[in-house]
Amino acid sequence: MIGGHGQSRDQIRALIVDDEEPGRVNLRYALAEHPHWLVAGECSNAAAARAALEGNGIDVLFLDVQMPNESGLVLARELAQRQEPPLIVFVTAYNSYAVEAFDVHALDYLLKPFDDQRFAQAVERAQAMLAQRQRANYGAALRVYAQDSVQDSPQDSPQYWRQLSVRSVGRIEFVQLEDVLWMEAAGNYVELHMAGRRVLHRVTLGRLEQHLDPARYARVHRSAIVPVAQIARLESNGDGICQAVLRCGDTVPVSERHLASVKARLGA
Repeated sequence: MIGGHGQSRDQIRALIVDDEEPGRVNLRYALAEHPHWLVAGECSNAAAARAALEGNGIDVLFLDVQMPNESGLVLARELAQRQEPPLIVFVTAYNSYAVEAFDVHALDYLLKPFDDQRFAQAVERAQAMLAQRQRANYGAALRVYAQDSVQDSPQDSPQYWRQLSVRSVGRIEFVQLEDVLWMEAAGNYVELHMAGRRVLHRVTLGRLEQHLDPARYARVHRSAIVPVAQIARLESNGDGICQAVLRCGDTVPVSERHLASVKARLGA
């Protein structure tokens, strides 16, 4: 169904897509607590959502991932081809690996069952993205996610990442991997060391390593990955601990476990 009576120009128009009525009702009531939001429509499947999106000025799509016939991911991949797609908040009961994929690509999601605080956070993030006119950047991040999420077949040639979509307050920043001097684990994040600054990206170091070209990057420690071309030399400190001295001047510890392979990569 499509609504929209009495909306003002500054309202955020949302479309709810969920095959189960309780899910749609929960989202409708949750959005009712946010006065600047308008539920412009509710759909029970991807086909209905596709029709509802045409000409209705939808700003944000609350999209259930698991639906019969066409999943929400199929619709998302289609919308990713638009230059400025609506922002998508994925609503999912998926496992942690799939949820991590949303984090990696700076996409927002609600994990069922969600609480008021988590919903408010998703709403605030969407508002901030819209306020800073980030739909084009969001569209680019969504396209990268769509491409990455279909690289599941064993016969597919690996598509190594060349850039990362990093979320900050109200923004998505694209970080070119060629600009990253080295990478350091920071809990569930990776700290990207670049010239003059550091950026936190929500992905584990192990997950990131899976998408890096092994011909160009070396795991030197359980908490560090370094571009091979950045390593100027290896040296031991006074405690006998080996470290890589990088061309940028930083030093990174090299664990005994990785030392032999790093030496081999350097031809030493």
